[in-house]
Amino acid sequence: MAGKQRRKLEDLSVDEFLLSGFDSGGEDESEEETPKLNGIKKKKNVVKATSSKTEVNSKGKASEHKQQLSRLKNKDPEFYKFLQENDQKLLNFDDTDSSEDEDEDEDEEDKKYHRLPSKLEEASSGEEEEDQKGSRKTKKAAETIKVTEKMIEAWKVAMKQQPTFRLFREVTQAFKAAVATTKAEGESQCRFKVAESSVFNALVLFCIRDIYGAMQKMLNLKPDKEQKKLVLPSSSQRWQKNQIDIKMYLSGVVQLLSSLTEATVISTVLRHTNQLIPYYLCLPKQCRHLVKQLLKQWSTGEETCRVLAFLALSKICRQKPETYLNLILKQMYISYVQNCKFTSPNALPMINFMQRSLTEIYAQDTQITYQHAFIYIRQLAIHLRNAMTMKKKETYQSVYNWQYIHCLYLWCRLLSTLHSSDVLQPLIYPLCQVIIGTIKLVPTQRYYPLRMHCCRALTLLSSSTNTFVPVLPFLLEIFQQVDFNKKPGRMSKKPINFAVILKLNNVNLTEKAYKDGLLDQLYDLILEYFHTQNSSIGFPELALPTIFQLKAFLKECKVANYCKPMRQLLEKVQENSSYITGRRQKAAFGVADATAVAAWEKQVQEEGTPLSRYYKQWKTMREKEILLEISGKERMEDLNLPEIKRRKIQEKEEDKKEFKGLFESESDSDDAGLKIKGKKNDDDGSEEEEDEEDDLDDLSDMSGDEGGASDEDDEGDDEGDEKASKAPQPLSSSALIKVAEGDEDVVEDLELSDDD
Repeated sequence: MAGKQRRKLEDLSVDEFLLSGFDSGGEDESEEETPKLNGIKKKKNVVKATSSKTEVNSKGKASEHKQQLSRLKNKDPEFYKFLQENDQKLLNFDDTDSSEDEDEDEDEEDKKYHRLPSKLEEASSGEEEEDQKGSRKTKKAAETIKVTEKMIEAWKVAMKQQPTFRLFREVTQAFKAAVATTKAEGESQCRFKVAESSVFNALVLFCIRDIYGAMQKMLNLKPDKEQKKLVLPSSSQRWQKNQIDIKMYLSGVVQLLSSLTEATVISTVLRHTNQLIPYYLCLPKQCRHLVKQLLKQWSTGEETCRVLAFLALSKICRQKPETYLNLILKQMYISYVQNCKFTSPNALPMINFMQRSLTEIYAQDTQITYQHAFIYIRQLAIHLRNAMTMKKKETYQSVYNWQYIHCLYLWCRLLSTLHSSDVLQPLIYPLCQVIIGTIKLVPTQRYYPLRMHCCRALTLLSSSTNTFVPVLPFLLEIFQQVDFNKKPGRMSKKPINFAVILKLNNVNLTEKAYKDGLLDQLYDLILEYFHTQNSSIGFPELALPTIFQLKAFLKECKVANYCKPMRQLLEKVQENSSYITGRRQKAAFGVADATAVAAWEKQVQEEGTPLSRYYKQWKTMREKEILLEISGKERMEDLNLPEIKRRKIQEKEEDKKEFKGLFESESDSDDAGLKIKGKKNDDDGSEEEEDEEDDLDDLSDMSGDEGGASDEDDEGDDEGDEKASKAPQPLSSSALIKVAEGDEDVVEDLELSDDD
């Protein structure tokens, strides 16, 4: 009945189906089950019978066709021979071909028309799915193995004896589980579980020490000492079998490196990554992740971490320059610019290291270096042009900052190192123009430190590339702009370090330390520049403006401490000038003979000049002074000097009340003596005291909050002394004068003279 009802429902239209009610067949389910099953069986039998008939028919048709071809041999032998020669496929006819073709036709028909499924799937509830997921998680949790120290020891022994693929997989999975514990997110699905910190340390240490050697043994990689090229692990026949496990381990090492914070641990992991560089080169994705972490350590890590990260980056660039060199150079330059925003005595050595290491990477390919240098020097020139045209505070700040100055110094160092390359020669002139424009942008006294940095960069570029750069005019101009005879407005607490500042404030310009430091910088830079030109055949003409300027300065300046170094510099320049003039008079060639001039300068440089010999002595002395300054600062930091705590005014008054009856006369006489001495000092030199008070006020401004408490205490003491001096005096004035003029006056030892 069910089958009939279904057929009828299929024949009905939509309107007829809606009009005929919805009779449910669930009332007599038990009665209808048996006929349903019988109907299904009958259908299956019918399908089988029809399929067997089609197969017989198809086979019969194929056999008939084959018989016809065999009859053709007797009826028309010539045509049969023609078929044998030209079409063997037709004669070697197969019975199965027709059946397969027919099956394909049926499949195509099935694809065209949609057929209803035999059974419908029942929708499962969400609770059942959650139960299934929970059961899967519990099964996986039950399957995880907890790593112990005994297991790690067993792995160590097995790795040393004979590393196998299965053992390596277990170790890498355990390492993955250990690294997964460093994640802040949820735990990843791992076969092993590392719960204790001691187990974590033991496992990581074991991997860092032994995994590399085990991988080399497992892949049969034996590096040839005579072979200069690196042996890549992908050349091994066993690479494909172990690639997944090696990839898992390398990803774990990068993740571990990103989560570490202690410098010693980072350095050990970086040494391990240096060993694994050939494996990273075979896996591009893991290598890119490694490069990202190495750049982070190179730009922000400790000193040893920076060096190890640089070695790894250099190794990657040397082995696969076409893939990684351009990318690494771009990222290194960006990291360099980001991390030289602030400069301090502690950060300056790291910035210099980044400059030198980046220059070494750039030296690997001058073509790529030219492209990078051209783009970045052009960017600096655009910033300078905007500042010169717009003349706003924001545009000036885009040029007068540490990032801009350090970028200029980087390209000067690069061109001075790679000056022999013909590719980079055209970049020297535009870079010099950018630096000179930077000096001329705001030529005021506040930016003299920035001018010193630019002059030092130009001197480096001129000396290395053998090109003449006019540096001396920017230095000699300072002698005309600054009045060194003017007395300083205030005393400075400590000297100004010109190496870590770009500009000075108005307070610094009035200090004595500013003029002292400025004169030292002028002495150093003029001497360094003349040292680069000491063997030049035109040294007398080059030194002539400097000689005139120094003589004028010595004639006008009346400060002995400023005249002494400048007089010494003038003597050395004149001595070298006369030496070059004497050697030049003996020359037998003309000025137009460039080769003879170059040979003469080379000979003079090899023999040495008076200025070059003096410069060597001065350089050694200067380096010793810098080392002494650094060591002196460290010693002062190490000393735990005790703090002097002043007694409060209330305690003093209580002591006076307590011992008033015992020492009344002596205390009163002391107070009187103080009062009379104060009067004498006021009469003798009131102007000197006012100057000293101004100096002390300035010093308190410099000291800031640190000296605030001591100043308050001093004021309290002065108030206490004034109160004591205003107290009633039982002794007469003559007696007080005798006491004040006596030999045992303690106040005279506490007086401060002008010399102090």
